[in-house]
Amino acid sequence: MKLSPPRLKGHISLEETLTNRRSRRSFSHRNLSWEQISQLLWAAQGITDEVNGFRTAPSAGALRPMEIYLATHDGTYHYKPDEHEIEQTSTVDKRPEISRAAFGQPCIRQAALGIIIAATHQKVVEVYGERAKRLIDMEAGHVAQNIHLQAVALGLGSVPIGAFDYDEAQNILALPEEHEPVYIVSVGYSL
Repeated sequence: MKLSPPRLKGHISLEETLTNRRSRRSFSHRNLSWEQISQLLWAAQGITDEVNGFRTAPSAGALRPMEIYLATHDGTYHYKPDEHEIEQTSTVDKRPEISRAAFGQPCIRQAALGIIIAATHQKVVEVYGERAKRLIDMEAGHVAQNIHLQAVALGLGSVPIGAFDYDEAQNILALPEEHEPVYIVSVGYSL
């Protein structure tokens, strides 16, 4: 499914988004629009330079190992930044199962959207060896911060989730073996 083009000018300043960014752990069950989801995905890994393929988050050696998945009430999706589109991978709401993999954290099943940041470690290992894990973790942090700031700019709340069983989450989402989950960001209308 092709997503709407990202807006490149917001209604609040970067300084305001930084000031207002807080972890929100309680969410209403109100769904997000596809325009909001499109904007969040673009903030995470959207293309900012068509010629060079640069994205919104920096990447060591421009290797771009991050893969973005979504969990919503109507299924799971894989984001394809080059086309700014998503591909549905399941029609089942996996948020309750992901919540269990995250030791029962209720914010995952309450939030309208779970953004799962996964990485293809081998791409980075081949170039950076032992430093790969550190570089991937840093890149996941860049991606997550972009999501958090975009959420604030859209009037939404978000919370980062690092405490989850990575293997279980990978199985629940039926991710390819090389797409290893490293981070979850829950986004929605906070209470």
